[in-house]
Amino acid sequence: MDSIDAAEWALNVPEIDPYKPSPARIYDYWLGGSQNFAVDRQAGEQAMAALPNLQDAIRANRQFLGRVVHHLAADLGVTQFLDLGSGVPTVGNVHEVARYVNPTAKVVYVDIDPVAIAHARALLADVDGVEAILADLRQPDKVLTHPLVRETLDLSAPVAILTFAVFHFIPDDQHPDAMVRAYTEHAAPGSYLAMSHGAPDTVLPREQDTMMNDYAQSTGVRIITRDADQIGGWLTGLDIQPPGLVTIDQWRPEPGIEQPTYAVYGVLAHKPGAPAQTA
Repeated sequence: MDSIDAAEWALNVPEIDPYKPSPARIYDYWLGGSQNFAVDRQAGEQAMAALPNLQDAIRANRQFLGRVVHHLAADLGVTQFLDLGSGVPTVGNVHEVARYVNPTAKVVYVDIDPVAIAHARALLADVDGVEAILADLRQPDKVLTHPLVRETLDLSAPVAILTFAVFHFIPDDQHPDAMVRAYTEHAAPGSYLAMSHGAPDTVLPREQDTMMNDYAQSTGVRIITRDADQIGGWLTGLDIQPPGLVTIDQWRPEPGIEQPTYAVYGVLAHKPGAPAQTA
């Protein structure tokens, strides 16, 4: 850890409360990880009890991340990734998927949870070209000017901005649409934005409402589901790539593998100015 990094860590890491559930650690628990506390597991179990297909949807979202990153690296030639709200490292991390295709791919993980970043930094201690920063994605200027972002990524060249299962934690009065625009406007032409976002569950609406209410009470963080028109409105000026803004099970599914439809939208969009690759 260099001097800038150490200073940032000392100034920004709050005291970790092992008795308050964390969205990043709950997500880790749902994925079968071990970097979580008893209070996270309790909150995760309560949410799964309220919405029976929740854990399956979470795991389908992780599979969606893998398909998107592989497509970006293998088919679209992307070599740089900025993962916003990356969470606790677990199986199928972005750098693992991207570097399976291109060992020189560079990745910066961004999260506001100090436990998530501490584990990410431990995992990445001997990995060149991959960094993790403690930062708030709601402050695009601070993220994009962070020394480790600037040292790792060339923002004058195309980059893939990844926002998986994170913007549904940001309420409308904090203007998530403006955050999306800020990241894409600062990105070089030819960059991509990938997103997954919770949607209203039309099959289990009461169960979803119960889960979201319980989750907000236990974590202090609300989940805001949005429909396709709302999410699509954030992508004005970008070219949405096939197959469009669809539920994650419909986005380039693995051949021969059928999944249930989950109340999660997924999309990949391209910033014009450099030709999008086709595959």
